Amino acid sequence: MTTIGIIGAGEIGSQIARAAIATGYDVVIANSRGPETLQGLIAELGPSARAATAAGAAAAGDFVVVAVPLELINNMPVDQLVGKIVLDTNNYMAWRDGRFSVVESGEKTVHELRQDHLPTSKVVKAFTHIQAPRITTAGRPAGTPGRLALSASSDFPEAVNLVTRLYDQFGFDTVDNSPLRESWRSGPGQPAWVAHESQTRAELIANLAAARRNVVA
Repeated sequence: MTTIGIIGAGEIGSQIARAAIATGYDVVIANSRGPETLQGLIAELGPSARAATAAGAAAAGDFVVVAVPLELINNMPVDQLVGKIVLDTNNYMAWRDGRFSVVESGEKTVHELRQDHLPTSKVVKAFTHIQAPRITTAGRPAGTPGRLALSASSDFPEAVNLVTRLYDQFGFDTVDNSPLRESWRSGPGQPAWVAHESQTRAELIANLAAARRNVVA
C-alpha cells in the first residue's frame, strides 16, 4: 500500500487526503499545530489516515505533498524528504506571503525556490490551479469528453510521471509544463488560472502558451 505524506491540513491538503483515500492510498497528514489537533479530520478520513508531525509525515510518505505556503527561510523537514518526490501545491500570493523580490523579478519561481530548499528531493508543482473542493468533485474517468486537465512542472521526469498517474486516479488529464522555471505559466492571474473550472487538456496547453509575465492576480 502506497502512503502519501501530506504537510498542511488546510483546504488543499485535506482534500488531497480525501481523494487519495478514496483511490486506495494511506495518508499521514500534519499541520503546524500538532497531531492532537487533527483528531476530527482523522476521524472523518477513517482508518487509512493518521496524524503526525511534519517530519513524521515526510518520513512516512512514499511521496509527499507540501500544501503550505513557501517561507523564504526553509521550514521543511529536509532530512526526512531526501530522495523523495515532493508535490508542491503553493502559489505565489504577495498579499498573503509578502513580496519575494526574486520571484517578482522573474529570477526564480516559487517552485524553484522550494527545490532550492529541498536539494535532495524531486519537487513537482501540482494541484495549483484547481479550487480545493473540486479535487474530490470535478474528476471524471479517462476518455470522458470535456475531462478537466491540470498542469505539472518539474526538473525530474519521474516526478511528472508520478503526478500524471495521481491526476488520472483522481479523474484529471495532465499537461507537462516542465521544467520548474516554466511553472509561473499557471500562476494566479494567468489564463490557465482564470479558466480552471472548465479547461480541457487542449485548452490548458493553449492557455499555458498564452501566459505572460508580470500578471497580478
